[in-house]
Amino acid sequence: MRLNEFLSPAVEMCRRGDPRERIVLSSRVRLARNVKGLPFPGHAKKPDRVKSLEHILPAVEGLPQMERHFAAAMDTLTAMDKQLLVERHLISREHAAKSAGSGIVFNGEESACVMINEEDHLRMQAILPGLQVRQAWALIDQVDTELEKRLDFAFSPELGYLTACPTNVGTGIRVSAMLHLPGLVLAEQINPIIQSVNKLHLAVRGLYGEGTEALGNIFQVSNQTTLGESEAAIVERINKVLAQIIEHEENARAKLLETKPKVVFNHIGRAYGILGNAHSISSKETMNLLSLLRLGMDLGMFPGVERTLVDELFLTTQPAHLQQQHVKKLDTDERDLLRADMMRERLGRVGKPDHTVIKPPPADDAATN
Repeated sequence: MRLNEFLSPAVEMCRRGDPRERIVLSSRVRLARNVKGLPFPGHAKKPDRVKSLEHILPAVEGLPQMERHFAAAMDTLTAMDKQLLVERHLISREHAAKSAGSGIVFNGEESACVMINEEDHLRMQAILPGLQVRQAWALIDQVDTELEKRLDFAFSPELGYLTACPTNVGTGIRVSAMLHLPGLVLAEQINPIIQSVNKLHLAVRGLYGEGTEALGNIFQVSNQTTLGESEAAIVERINKVLAQIIEHEENARAKLLETKPKVVFNHIGRAYGILGNAHSISSKETMNLLSLLRLGMDLGMFPGVERTLVDELFLTTQPAHLQQQHVKKLDTDERDLLRADMMRERLGRVGKPDHTVIKPPPADDAATN
């Protein structure tokens, strides 16, 4: 089966989340594991990587969590296939650059995914919509337990699981969440929040992880240390920090509506105007403007319009998803034209933002929320 025939439609994916969850877009828990006796992928020659892929792939495909799954060697996927997987956060940009000797397996719900021979032999991850860090940990813990019955993981009694990068040694766990934080950005409070989070030994990254930009006011928060702390403790620590960030974002939105409502309405109105009338627009500009539109929907300025519309457009306007809808190979300018056509068509059904329905909270309420 071809990849684009297996992937869930974007609209279906975006309806899986909790409609009450405004700020946390998704939760992810990733585990790094290596197989005892096999050289790390980064130091292995091509025949060794191919051999380890042949050894690991059947074990992953046989997992109960992968009853319905897609599996492929990276050298059998097209460049567009790989970019689709990156845009859906199923693989890293680094894994997209891999070829022979590397592979990918993910289930039909796209909730469990295993990258084979990325930096480590296995990068297994659970991805769930909204704030479901504990649930994501429970899912990937089941995958890990099943795989450990089938593969002999490299493990040290003193250090824990051995990984290619020293920062992953120990539990090998990375717990992260993707958050939409336009209130903190508009209130110019995002940098102090990032600095505070960094002091807690957590990392804040952009949309596609390390070294990427926070497009659409979307930030990833994850743990930096994996040694000397249990998986459960790391999960709970991240959960507590996420609760604090959510509170800060809610307070920032309330404070902006109290003190600078016209600024907020202006940003949202301009975003609606540009997206609904542009005839050429880049992916980056679209993401940033859709973020403001999503904020307007969170505030109730688009009565009767579901937030999933914007979440779907976040995905379908990205380059590979846009190309997927067209047989002809599109260059950047052509994608910009077609992206604008899509936005005008989809937003043509959405009435203009109504700021009169917004009632700024009293100062006392904003301070105590």
